[in-house]
Amino acid sequence: MPDPTSNPLSIPSLTAPVAMGYVPLGAVFGFLFVQAGGSGWLALASSLLIYAGAAQFMMVPMLAAGLPISAIVLATLILNLRHVFYGLSLLNTLPSNRWQRGYCIFALTDETYSVLTALPAQERTPRMTLISALNQGWWVLGTALGVVLGAQAQIGLTGLDFVLAALFAVLAVEQWRVRRDAVPIWIAAAAYTISSMLMPAQALAIAIALSLLAAALRPARPAPSTGAAHD
Repeated sequence: MPDPTSNPLSIPSLTAPVAMGYVPLGAVFGFLFVQAGGSGWLALASSLLIYAGAAQFMMVPMLAAGLPISAIVLATLILNLRHVFYGLSLLNTLPSNRWQRGYCIFALTDETYSVLTALPAQERTPRMTLISALNQGWWVLGTALGVVLGAQAQIGLTGLDFVLAALFAVLAVEQWRVRRDAVPIWIAAAAYTISSMLMPAQALAIAIALSLLAAALRPARPAPSTGAAHD
């Protein structure tokens, strides 16, 4: 079958799973920000200029508690330090245009990284900017919806905290379908199991560190052919 990523019109479909997670999660952020007393335009500005997902959620109670900006910046830096490793693995496929390159570095998130690395290496560079922009657009759209809802109504958010977990599950399945390699999934499961037994309160951070270490030590695996990836 032909490779669907060779058609530029297929890019929105590549980001559709991200949209299904980012729009509701962005709406939750915008809703919580306004409910905590923040201005709607500040919520939108943070999604446009910070665009840090979990760090934006963390920012809401920190701002409400009156913590200094320096503390929020430090916490955000620590939380998003993993993106440095993401960026290193994509250095050779970043766009050559200075502005596009800078934007793709800024807009790199867990979900965008997952979508990009599921593409054949030769397809990443021409599609990276549009994929990054669409994914941020979903987040900003969700934030705008949440701001409107937060300013007008009291809405229960029970169950929406599972959206991100479901999104990562979908992206993990897509990664497996493209690479036909279950080892990273087993490594992640084992890392989280070990971390939960040793330090339950810090299980996620430790599991991420263990998974990165395992990935660095694992021998390189040849990429599957395009035909095998899309049969």
